[in-house]
This record gives sequence, structure tokens and C-alpha cells, in this order.
Amino acid sequence: MGEPARAETPRDRPSKAKRRILDAAARLFHERGFARCTVRELADAVGILSGSLFHHFRSKDEILFAVMEEVIAEMDAALAEALARAADTESRLRVLIRTQLQFIHGPRGHAAAVLVYEWDALSPEGQARLLEGRARYFRQWEEVLDEARQAGLTDTDPTVLRQLIHGAVVWTVNWFDPQGPMSVEDLEQAVLALILK
Repeated sequence: MGEPARAETPRDRPSKAKRRILDAAARLFHERGFARCTVRELADAVGILSGSLFHHFRSKDEILFAVMEEVIAEMDAALAEALARAADTESRLRVLIRTQLQFIHGPRGHAAAVLVYEWDALSPEGQARLLEGRARYFRQWEEVLDEARQAGLTDTDPTVLRQLIHGAVVWTVNWFDPQGPMSVEDLEQAVLALILK
């Protein structure tokens, strides 16, 4: 499967203040959009003065980068861990779908949505720095989808199938209601049915 995720060290973990800023930023950038969210709104959401944000981050752009960098690392590590426990190819296909759905519709949903919908707000330098982590995450998808094609479970090129399925799962943030009549598990099963021959 994919490369093992690097273990997080205490030095990697944000302070409580940074954690509050990152969580508030993910929510506001998702709900209002990065460009429309002001530093003052972000500071108000955290309950600090605007200038205090800059004790932790140099700019709003750096906060956006940190939100994305963190959620990419979390998704990559969660996927690698879940795939390592999966017993067979179909189980690994389920893991791809389930992990992405959990990030889109779970506690990290705002950050996952920001990663998708605010990518163009990042500077080209920021994008370049994050591409390696994104590529590692997508390699895990393509390895499983290639395994599924070799096992006769799918017919589609793994790169094409990854783009189609990942895009469809991410788009569920716009229409799927986890509190509605369809459960996340039902949605997972529906996506799997699209993949399998």
C-alpha cells in the first residue's frame, strides 16, 4: 500500500491557541470563503484581538496553508492505517470511500472542504509545498484501484476512476445530509456499487 505515515511528535501538535485558530479558520473559510473572511472575523470567532492572531501565524494566507497541510496529513495517515487493517480488495475499496466520507461529513469536514474549494486561494508556492502530501494520499487510492482492476472488480483506469469517485464523494458536501433519510453507510454502499463491475 502507500508509504507509512510519519508519526506525529509533540512538536508537530499545535498549541491550544493555534488549535482554536485553525478550527475557527476551517469553519469560517468553508462557510464564508477565504477571500470574504476577514482577520477581524477570525479573531472574533476565536475570542482574541486581531493582532493576537499574528503571534501564532504571520498572515491569513499562512493560516489557510496550515489548515490544508494539517488535514492532508490527517487524511493520508487515516487512510494508510485503515488500509493496513483491511482484509481484502473489496474491503480496501470500502476504506477509500469511508475515509473520504468521514473527513467530508465528520468533525474535520470544514477543513476537508477548505482543501478542495479554496485550493486556488493558496499561493503557487503554497500549492507546490502541499502537492507532495496530496500526491501521496492519491497514490494510496490508485494502488487500491489498480489492485481492484487486476482482481477483476473494476474495468476503469485507476487514475480516471480515482478522479471520478473522489470527486463524486467530495461533492456530497453540497447535497448529502447525514441527518437525512440516507445514512453515511448507505452512501458508502451506493458509491461502492458505482465502482464494482
